[in-house]
Amino acid sequence: MENTSSKQRNEESPLTPKGVFVPEQFYNTQSANDDEIDLRELWTVIWQGKWIIAGATVLAAVIGLYISLSMPNLYKSTATLISTTSQEQSGTAALAARFGGFASMAGVNLGGSSLDKTSMAIEILKSHAFLSEFIEKRELKPILMASKSWDAEANKIVYDKNIYDQETKAWSWQTSSQWKREQEPTSQEAVNVLLKNIAISQNKESGLVNISAIHLSPYVAQQWVQWLVEDINQHMRRQDIAEAEKSIGYLNAKLEQTPLAEMQKIFYELIEAQTKTKMLAEIRDQYVLKIIDSPAVPELKFKPKRALICIMAILSGGLLGIVLVILGHKLKKSAKESPTSN
Repeated sequence: MENTSSKQRNEESPLTPKGVFVPEQFYNTQSANDDEIDLRELWTVIWQGKWIIAGATVLAAVIGLYISLSMPNLYKSTATLISTTSQEQSGTAALAARFGGFASMAGVNLGGSSLDKTSMAIEILKSHAFLSEFIEKRELKPILMASKSWDAEANKIVYDKNIYDQETKAWSWQTSSQWKREQEPTSQEAVNVLLKNIAISQNKESGLVNISAIHLSPYVAQQWVQWLVEDINQHMRRQDIAEAEKSIGYLNAKLEQTPLAEMQKIFYELIEAQTKTKMLAEIRDQYVLKIIDSPAVPELKFKPKRALICIMAILSGGLLGIVLVILGHKLKKSAKESPTSN
């Protein structure tokens, strides 16, 4: 049956001499090749549609340029810090090796490694509780939620009056759910915005910590980093002082109740360790994280990358133009070959 159909097609074809057998696979291959666009034909189609491609490229370039110019400059300030607790922790580690189990039973914290305390400080920095307190303390809600631009000459923030009126301190802003409200943003909403504009990371190999902030104003970005470092050190100081005072009070009470000389000696050493912790916390400003590279006021913008935006827009426009030209050619070709066109 297959040979018969091939012969019938062979006899009906004007391109094949009568009586010459051509396999069925020839017709399948030929029909598949007809559906493909030859590279020479493709180049011809693209060349004929060069003005469409050029127009799409120019239009995309103009749109990309407009978008890039409408985006405000953002500045990034970064500080590099290192843990300050390594030296005193080495002495505490020896004490913990001797009396760690006893101290834990007594509810006394002898402290861990410097990496643990540094990691704890980083996690606190990222926490909503700390950042919420940070925003309230530094009164950052208007500058976070309503900053419109930065006046470089006057070095001040210009607020969007549709969101916040600086003179009357009144709020009128639109949420993501597209409805207006007059009360000020909640702490959680302000924290979510702040988290998008700060970055906190630690190099596990070197132990160095980087804290960076991004804002319309380079001075605000630098100030945020300085405040974050100050506040996390103060937070850790207050926490350790409170724990040390609680531990010293507990140890003194136990010391008075213990008649054994050996137990009194242990209590004295534990009290000494807690007193040292309290003393270092009280006299050291950079308690946990010490700045080794201070945050500077950036002179160059961090983003947007306007040149990159324009290049990507031009490439996208050119590609879109080519696709439109090829698609138009295919549609015209299909319309000519359709039976209805006859």
